[in-house]
Amino acid sequence: MSFWDIGGEDLTKNAGNYEQEGGSMTPIPDGTQVLALIDEAKWDAFQEGDDYISLRWQVMAPAEFKNRKIFQKLWVLGNNPNQSDAEKRTAQGVKAKKMLAAIDHNAGAKLLASGEAPTDDSMARCITNKPMVLKLKVWEMEIQGEKKTGNWIAAVSPRNADAKKAAPAAAPAPADEEEGDDDLPF
Repeated sequence: MSFWDIGGEDLTKNAGNYEQEGGSMTPIPDGTQVLALIDEAKWDAFQEGDDYISLRWQVMAPAEFKNRKIFQKLWVLGNNPNQSDAEKRTAQGVKAKKMLAAIDHNAGAKLLASGEAPTDDSMARCITNKPMVLKLKVWEMEIQGEKKTGNWIAAVSPRNADAKKAAPAAAPAPADEEEGDDDLPF
């Protein structure tokens, strides 16, 4: 049996055109809270010297969004090339570190306790596969005349209200979190 055998269709007659069905997905509605876990955490670079932490979240609940992926860039070094103002870059780096600290706290607080900059290995070990609640917002922008939308993570909190109430007062607060997370169905 040939690798290219797909059950009767002769792929050698392909004229070089193929279109995959599906793939257009609307963002999860603004303000939605989901239960999710990080399934990939690593350092990445936009360009040489523009390093950031790249997180890929997998939604676990509610069922209508199960297995959806949410991508998050944390510019923890304050070097986002899309931000030209140095003061705003620094502020963005502080917010990103607060978000990472909150994620770490919800996952067991091992990265922050080390005092070291996280590595790909330490992030994989310490913050992946730990369910927590995300509050999602919707972003919109126009790229080459086409309107694009997607989700961004506005807040992160513990999986359940009991864990949230048990958190020490000194724990860093997630960026842009709003009240009302205590009635989560997760």
